[in-house]
Amino acid sequence: MASFLLAVIYLIFISLGLPDSLLGSGWPTMQTVFGVPSSWAGYVSMTISFMTILSALLSPGMIRRFHTKWIVIVSIALTVLGLLGFSICERYWMLFLFAVPYGLGAGSIDASVNHYVANHYSSSVMNFLHCFYGVGAVISPAIMALALKLARWNEGYRWTAYIQTGILLVVVLSLPLWKRNEAADEERQRDSAGIPETLKVPGVLLTLIAFFSYCAGEATCFLWTPSYFAGTREGLSRETIAAFGSLIFGGLMLGRLISGFISNKLGDRRLIRIGIAVELLGILLVFIPTKGFLTAAVGFVVIGTGMGPVYPAIQHMAPTNFGARYSAAVIGLQMASAYIGSTFMPMVFGHLQQAVGIGIMPAYLLLFALMNIGLLELAYRRLPGKAKAGGICR
Repeated sequence: MASFLLAVIYLIFISLGLPDSLLGSGWPTMQTVFGVPSSWAGYVSMTISFMTILSALLSPGMIRRFHTKWIVIVSIALTVLGLLGFSICERYWMLFLFAVPYGLGAGSIDASVNHYVANHYSSSVMNFLHCFYGVGAVISPAIMALALKLARWNEGYRWTAYIQTGILLVVVLSLPLWKRNEAADEERQRDSAGIPETLKVPGVLLTLIAFFSYCAGEATCFLWTPSYFAGTREGLSRETIAAFGSLIFGGLMLGRLISGFISNKLGDRRLIRIGIAVELLGILLVFIPTKGFLTAAVGFVVIGTGMGPVYPAIQHMAPTNFGARYSAAVIGLQMASAYIGSTFMPMVFGHLQQAVGIGIMPAYLLLFALMNIGLLELAYRRLPGKAKAGGICR
């Protein structure tokens, strides 16, 4: 029974990644259809992100009142509504209407499922699950590409909604499997703290800023890696430059796959330290001034590999570091910090590189990597007792 439930949770993580890549892959065509500037994709993306931040902040209260299974069901239903809504949009302004359920569903499900996994499964499972998020994020651009080839962009959203509906039906059918942990969850939920109280716990604020820093660097790589090669290497074709966008995604999936096999032996904190050390090595490779692109390309893969275990490990160790009473609020706040970092800091870098040059990118990444590890280490020192000493290896 436990293995069946875990399989369902793997599907849920795939569903988390499915909607995230559709706008980017479909926008070049959508922009032409709507007759709007290319930059207007940012307004839709920021609306989705804002709603995701809002739902992540609301998630601690929802986790206190409802079982994770119901939050998951409602959240996936909201994303299905958002996807189907996008598929029927005939005017640009209509996208904003359906960006609301699109974003609300993502934040709640992300925070609640991460909280559930952190409390009931090992660090290895957490890393494998986040690897499956990447599977969903890789599948959806292929769906959109197929839709553009065989039909139109609307079908890309509609077909993804059908897949999400199938996952939703599986979750509904799996409801009896969630009962094994319900008694423990109900006791934990009754005693869980709210956000104002949680923010006063030593180490929480430092962890939030560290998580913000990690996501700032990660999202900057997602958006600006192809532009870095276009601006610093001569003679590259458009196809080659576009292909560099997959370097970080590939590295992240590799890092999380490797971490899934070794995380239970190393523990979350050691895994984060090793991961950021690998990330720093990758940044160093990008710093090396070479005429060709190979060294920098390897560097970005190494950066992604090092980043891979950081996100799931920070999420997984929340109950160990702060206790069951605060873990739901901590994870919700971490999700909000993550989306703030990934929404705004790539935009900040865009203005910075416009003024200074795209070559500043490795220095920008170095700053956030050092902030990430420095703030986490400082947070560890402020934790009480067993948690300060490193806690248990979950």
